[in-house]
Amino acid sequence: MTCLRHLPWKGAEAGRGDPHSRRAADRLGGGTGDVGAGIRPDRLDEDAVRPVAGALRALRDALRHLAAEATGDPRPPATAPGLAREEAVSTLNALALVRPELVRPAGGQPSRAYRGPGTAADLAVRLIAHQAVELFTGPDRDRLRPCVAPNCLLFFVKNHGRREWCSPACGNRVRVARHYQRHHPAPQS
Repeated sequence: MTCLRHLPWKGAEAGRGDPHSRRAADRLGGGTGDVGAGIRPDRLDEDAVRPVAGALRALRDALRHLAAEATGDPRPPATAPGLAREEAVSTLNALALVRPELVRPAGGQPSRAYRGPGTAADLAVRLIAHQAVELFTGPDRDRLRPCVAPNCLLFFVKNHGRREWCSPACGNRVRVARHYQRHHPAPQS
């Protein structure tokens, strides 16, 4: 059994300059299952993640399908175009096998930790799936959006009224393209 302390998942923006991602990474411990232990990012190297690569790809495809459906995304599917809705839901539910536990250290504040079967890499995949279920069934579902930047396949939770892109880099790419089109009109034929 492996344990992971609560990690705030911010949809597609997790880990991209998100101020919570550093604090969340700081809370990740090390070990093999006791309540004070969890997943250490520096221990999730290629060898640790390789056994769950298939599960990660299946989860990615399921999440993209469900996010596209939830947002009415008009873009063609980037991966697994033949994936049915029932198959995507089934994959997500099968991978979301974690349970929250109350952790109350002596003299400290109570917190939440997640436990699940398997290795630390298995738990990381299961936690992502669990938090995706929370996203798709919670209040943030209505704020989920596809990134409209060219060649971007990501989705994000719109947390500001003017936000239209998953990251500042995508927003900059769109603005640069718009500027180029204004100042370099297409040749007349």
